[in-house]
This record gives sequence, structure tokens and C-alpha cells, in this order.
Amino acid sequence: MSDRNEPSALPVALAGTLLLTAAMGIGRFAYTPLLPPLREALGWSLAAAGDVASANFLGYLLGALLAAPLAQRGSRTRWLLAGMLGSALTTALGGVVDGLGAWLLLRLLSGVASAFCLVLGTATVVEALVDRKRPGLVALHFAGVGLGILLSVAVIELLRVAAGSVHAMWAGLGLVSAFALTWSWSVLRRLRPHAPGSGVAPPASPHPPLARAALARLIVAYGLFGFGYVVTATFIVAMARGGLAHAALLEPLTWGVVGLLAAPSVALWQHLARRLGIFTALRVAFAVEACGVLLAGYGEGTFALLVGGGLLGGTFMGITALGLSAARDIAGRHPGRVLGWMTAAFGLGQLLGPAVAGRLAESTGGFGAPSLLAAALLVGGLLLLRAPERNPEN
Repeated sequence: MSDRNEPSALPVALAGTLLLTAAMGIGRFAYTPLLPPLREALGWSLAAAGDVASANFLGYLLGALLAAPLAQRGSRTRWLLAGMLGSALTTALGGVVDGLGAWLLLRLLSGVASAFCLVLGTATVVEALVDRKRPGLVALHFAGVGLGILLSVAVIELLRVAAGSVHAMWAGLGLVSAFALTWSWSVLRRLRPHAPGSGVAPPASPHPPLARAALARLIVAYGLFGFGYVVTATFIVAMARGGLAHAALLEPLTWGVVGLLAAPSVALWQHLARRLGIFTALRVAFAVEACGVLLAGYGEGTFALLVGGGLLGGTFMGITALGLSAARDIAGRHPGRVLGWMTAAFGLGQLLGPAVAGRLAESTGGFGAPSLLAAALLVGGLLLLRAPERNPEN
């Protein structure tokens, strides 16, 4: 239990919300709504835009792999602070960077910072909430991603009217991130770190051969999910600009719908997992997301784009959380290496996705082909998802 000088459960959860609002919803995903004006201002091709997105995801992969062992150390809080500072700084520097090479480096560093915030911040928040016997508030922590997407839409549209410059938009988002991260740090720094190896050990894993087979399928499916979600998550606002009527209104509306449905999605999918079993809930989420990806990229008209974006927003954070939970359940007493494999598979998928999709969109003249590929990979992941035979959940 915490002492009287430490914050209670709700402020901890809200600090986690603001952390992911700034580092993920803004720092990582603001690139999506700002991609069309960036391409106009800097003269990027779709392939170049995809490469910049992939640089961010490469940074995220490297950052997650670096942060995973740090999560078990007493110095975790200092590394979390470094991630927070890096996230705010790399977002704000978008206000002054122009060259493609500089953008590739900036988004790479932003990815590292966002991974540090997600991995180390989530470990800190979840431990504190479990200590306070309020694990249900973890969903409030993850809601920060959707809230950050919504907040970025509001800030971008305000600065579009006030300044009209994509550089001003990045600078404004950096300022908002700094405020959010400052409040978050004022709470999280007061938490007493756990000693390495403290806490109750998770239950033993199921029958090993069955568990290894289920885990291998889960890791591959998680990698396919990384590719499948990121194509739409990177280019959906560019899709809105591509020939649809009222694009100026549709661009922020489309990304806003993604954020609006992402905010409560983890709580929803956790509820479904308790009722249906975690692997059944994952299969449903993969199917729903595949439909959303197809609608957004392969469908026609405003309705298809908005519904597709909504289905994406309502699933991608849920799949992220449920996939890691399933891996922890299978891993039993030794989850660290397994979560590293999951992170690597997911990171590889989302690293490849934007680069492949950007080139495929350029060669085919639209986002139908890359969206079809992404949906097919999600269906492939769905077919792989099966619980260990002795798992009583399914």
C-alpha cells in the first residue's frame, strides 16, 4: 500500500491519462492529421511521407526494446522523465524543421520518446493502481491515447484558423504536450518505486508445448496487426483529402472520430474479454478492424471513410491491450522475454506498413490496394488466434 505522502488512485490514473495524451495521442499520432499540410508545405511524395512515418515506428520499436529492461529497475522514474522531455521537445521541434532528413531523425527520436513514456509510464501507473486495489482504472490511463487524438484535432484546427502554418501547428502541439506532461510528472514523481522482483508472481503457464504453439501464433498475429492497423492510422486523413467533397471539414472530423472511439475502447474490449474469453474477443476485434480498414481505404464516399475510421479507432488500442494481456497469461512466471517478442513483432509490422503502403498507393494511384493488403493481413492474424487447449477461458 502507498503511504500518506503518495497520490491516491484517481490522480495516478489521470496522470497516466495525460501522459498518453501527450506522448501517444499527440506526440506519436499527430503526424496523421498534419500529413496533408506537411506534404503541401514540404513537397513530399507519398513514399517520402510513408518513410517519415516508418522512421517514427522504428524509433518506437527501438525505444520499446530499450525501455523493457528499464521497467524493472529503480532508475525507471528518471528514464520516464527523459521520455517525457523528449516527447515534448520532438513535438515542438516540428515547428522549425524543414528538410526530409531532419524530419526522419526527428520522428525517429519522437518514436523512442513515446515508447519510453508508454512502457515505463504504464508500468508505473499499473503498479500504483494495483497497489491501491483499483486496477479497473487502468482503462482510464489508456483512454489518454484517444483523448490526445481529439485534443490534437482541436489544437490543429484552432491554429489553422489563427496562423495557417503547419509549423505553428506543431509548435502549438508541443506547448500543449509540455503542459500535460508537467502535470503528469508532478503526480508520478511522488510514487515510491517498487523493488525489482517485488509483487505477487503471476500464475504458472499452461501445458508448455500447447502454450508455445499458442504463443507463436499470437506473436505472428500481433505482427500482422501492426501492419494492418498502421496503414489506415497513418494515411486516413490523406484519404479524406483525396477527392472527397468538403475535405476541409472531413479531415478533422475523420481523425476526431478515430480518437472519440479510441478513448473508451480499452474498457469495452476488456469487458468483452471477461464475458467471451480473451482470444474470442481478440478475434472479434481483428474482424471489426479489418472491416474498418477496407471501408476507409477501399470504400467510396464520406460515410465509408467515417465508419471505417470509427471501426479503426474502436479496435486498435483494444487489440494492443488484449494482445499483451494474452501474452502475459500464456507466459506465466516469465513474461518479460515474451512481451519483448510481442513488441518486436508489432514494431516490425508497423515499421513496414507505411513505407510499403506509401509506395503501393503511388504505383496504383490510390489507397485501395494498400488497404486491401492491410485487411488481408488482419484476417490472416484472426485465423492464427487460438487459445492454448488447456486455457479455461476459451
